[in-house]
Amino acid sequence: MDILSIIIGIIAGLALGFGIAKFLEKSNVSNLIKNAKKEAGSILKDAKTEAESLKKDKILQAKEKFLELKAEHEQVILSRDKKMAEAEKRTRDKESQVSNELAKNKKANEDLDRKMADYDSKIDILEKKQQEIDKLHKSQVEQLEVISGLSADEAKNQLVESLKAEAKTNAMSFIQETMEEAKLTAQQEAKKIIISTIQRVGTEEAVENCVSVFNIESDDVKGRIIGREGRNIRALESATGVEIIVDDTPEAIILSCFDPVRREIARLALHKLVTDGRIHPARIEEVVAKTQKQIEEEIIEVGKRTVIDLGIHGLHPELIKIVGRMKYRSSYGQNLLQHSREVANLCGIMAAELGLNVKLAKRAGLLHDIGKVPDTESELPHAILGMQWAEKYGEKEEVCNAIGAHHDEIEMKYLISPIIQVCDAISGARPGARRQVLDSYIQRLKDLEDIAFGFNGVKNAYAIQAGRELRVIVESEKVTDEMASNLSFEISQKIQTEMTYPGQVKITVIRETRAVNIAK
Repeated sequence: MDILSIIIGIIAGLALGFGIAKFLEKSNVSNLIKNAKKEAGSILKDAKTEAESLKKDKILQAKEKFLELKAEHEQVILSRDKKMAEAEKRTRDKESQVSNELAKNKKANEDLDRKMADYDSKIDILEKKQQEIDKLHKSQVEQLEVISGLSADEAKNQLVESLKAEAKTNAMSFIQETMEEAKLTAQQEAKKIIISTIQRVGTEEAVENCVSVFNIESDDVKGRIIGREGRNIRALESATGVEIIVDDTPEAIILSCFDPVRREIARLALHKLVTDGRIHPARIEEVVAKTQKQIEEEIIEVGKRTVIDLGIHGLHPELIKIVGRMKYRSSYGQNLLQHSREVANLCGIMAAELGLNVKLAKRAGLLHDIGKVPDTESELPHAILGMQWAEKYGEKEEVCNAIGAHHDEIEMKYLISPIIQVCDAISGARPGARRQVLDSYIQRLKDLEDIAFGFNGVKNAYAIQAGRELRVIVESEKVTDEMASNLSFEISQKIQTEMTYPGQVKITVIRETRAVNIAK
């Protein structure tokens, strides 16, 4: 019983404690809720205050942005209004110009209509007069037919036959007189033509292309070269085919010959003889023969080296020899071998760009001027002669056609033919490639500058790059940018119509404005 009462007391105490705990927990929760509500109210109040301040700030910023955008918009509108006003002004000016042009055109049309009416009336009068003339002619022909007893066609045939006979007689007599006069004057005219040709060409050829100067240490060597009674110099001239001129020129002997290979043989032979010191006819013949053989070997070696450098294979030995001989030839002062190598390289590059056969183009470019180095005299143009040689030594038809057509002697049949022609012109027209007479060169530069000075607003003009470019400096106050462009075109057109020049001339018009101040 004691244990039961104790258990019951414990249970009652636990129940009482649980109730007290629940009560205390309720009171604490209610206090927490009250405090949370109070804090939430204060937070809401602070949030509303902060929101009001933010709202005011944003409204002020929006107003400022609006005012700024409004000002920019007004400025854009003002600029647009200004541009529209300018455009309207230009439009009005154009309208007035167009109206003036229309008035002029209307007046011109009226004048044209009036003239057309006058022409129509005159044509009617002429037609009437022509009809009257035809009637009169017909009546006169009928009267003549009645009088002569012949028709008009018969009379015409008789007149034509008589005129033919008379014309034949006159022509025969004229031809006879002309032939007799030609026989009397042919020899004299031929001499005049030859002399004129020599006067025009001979000096330049002799001075520039047909003379070599052999320098010696002292004038005592001249006597040894001449020899007793001129035996040595005669033997040297006979062996080399070169005219040797020994005059008062100090320490120099002149070798004159049209064939540059012979001149080179004579020069080398003289050098060996003078260096050796033994100069007599037998020694001269021996040295000249050795030198000639040496030059021939050098020619072949130069030809082989050239074709190897250009990557050309299968060339006939005779063509290789001809290529080597180009080293001793020149065209307008330009070495023929260097010119041909340059043309070959240009042709190879151009053919590669066009997708053509590069090796074939190089081959034709190297051989295009072989007709300029003939061993014998020929009356054919060098292009045709070179084509014949190429055909003789088994070159392809494309190469032969390119060689023969590079100066338009024959028709071009293949695509590489115009390439050879163009590259030949490029190599020859390159500034400094070929010799020009100094006076004509300076005159051409002066003429270029004078043409530029003939236009208004030109301050200075300079011909540069060997006359391939003309730089024109204009006054910026008198010439606008648009006028500068037109000025460049007008100068180019005037140069094309008034001057003769190789290649092309570039015209550059320079207009600049400078502002200069000095800080002190």
